[in-house]
Formats: sequence, structure tokens, C-alpha cells
Amino acid sequence: MTEPVHEAARHGPVTRALVRWLMRPARVAAVETLSPRFRLVDIEGEALRDVTWAAGQKIQVSVGGGLSTRTYTPVMWDAGRGRTRLLAFAHGDGLGSRWVSSLRAGDRCQFFGPRRSLDLSALAAPIALFGDETSFGLATLLREDPPTAGAIQTFEVSDAAEARAVLASIGIDQATLIERRADDGHLVAAADEVLRCIGSGADVALTGRAPSIQRVGRALKAAGVRSTRIRTKAYWAPGKTGLD
Repeated sequence: MTEPVHEAARHGPVTRALVRWLMRPARVAAVETLSPRFRLVDIEGEALRDVTWAAGQKIQVSVGGGLSTRTYTPVMWDAGRGRTRLLAFAHGDGLGSRWVSSLRAGDRCQFFGPRRSLDLSALAAPIALFGDETSFGLATLLREDPPTAGAIQTFEVSDAAEARAVLASIGIDQATLIERRADDGHLVAAADEVLRCIGSGADVALTGRAPSIQRVGRALKAAGVRSTRIRTKAYWAPGKTGLD
């Protein structure tokens, strides 16, 4: 989503032309604050009507008035009304976090998509989802989508009380929450929890922070879990922006 027009005007004519060519216009219809860092954001517009969307697909939103984007997994898409919903998380002090924190109903925005992201169709239900705060939108879809209903969810989080309250507000009350440690020592417990879920017959989706995915993935493979039972999708990595 773009900043207001007077901000977008700071960009040159070539950038503005590319935005108009590549992205679809919309507006922010509503913003609901779930916690200091989480927002439910409804976006609407003609460009969202009659769009074919599948659960798990992504959209990319302009967050700086130009071609800088952040990727979100919509938790709902009403093609008839031309409306979609994002569960947005502000972490750090980057463009994406500032955009999330400053959103107001009526703001104009730009996006492109939806496009394919994480394909879980080949995994057997129930799915064991590992992720973090950026995975909560996907968790909502796994809860509601019939092929993956009953997903077993484990999250590494920086604030367990905040995360639990946000998850409860979107209808998820059975997730296992493991608070982060600076030395990543918490990932031992996370890997053990995911392995326990696999023991009950679940296949695995590893999402969220890239180093955590790598660490848990190595533990699964060391325990003999076949790669065909695992899907991965990194949403972010320390020091990097705009992971797709």
C-alpha cells in the first residue's frame, strides 16, 4: 500500500509510472488494532472484484509510495464485494512496520497479486505449522480451510502474552507458544514440539524467520523426517527486507 498521494509524489515520474503499470489501486476500508503491534486491515476497491484467490496465496503491498513492498497472506478475500483482509504485524522499525503502525481508514494504497506462495496441497492433514508472529495469518487460514482444518500450531514469539491474546481474538486458542531467547536456545524446544506433532502423523510447514526454519528443519532431518513431508517458506530474515 502506498503512503498518501503527497508522499508518493516525492518519487520520480518513472517510479510513479511503474507503480501505475504494475500495481492495482485500492483503499484501506478499516483498521482494527488487536495489540500494540498487530492490526487487522481491510482493503477494498474495484481491482479486488472478480479475482480468483486461493487460501495461502500472497499479495505484495507498496509501503513507501514507490516500489518498496512487503508481502502479506490475506486471511479473507471477498471477490464479489472487492474486499480482502490482512493480519499485519509491525516488528522492528522498517518501512513495513511504519506503514502498519500509521494506517488509517481511507488511506489509498497499491498492491499486486494475488500470487502463489506456500503450497500445502501435497501434505497430509493434520499439518504441524511452525512459525512466528508473521505466520499468524497463515494459521488463520489453516484453521478454516477444510483440507488443513485441525492444524497443530507452534510459534516462537517475543511476547507470549500479546501473542496469546491476538491468537485468541482470531479464534486460535490451542497453539503452543515458545518465547524467543537471544541465543536461539528456545529452538531446541520448538524442534522437540514439532517432532512430537509429527509423531502423531502430521506433515510439517515451517514458516517465519529464515534462521529458525533452518534450525528446526535440520533437527527434523536429523530425526529421519523425509523431505517430502516438509514445506518451508521464509517470510523474513534479520538484516534483510522484502523477502518474498
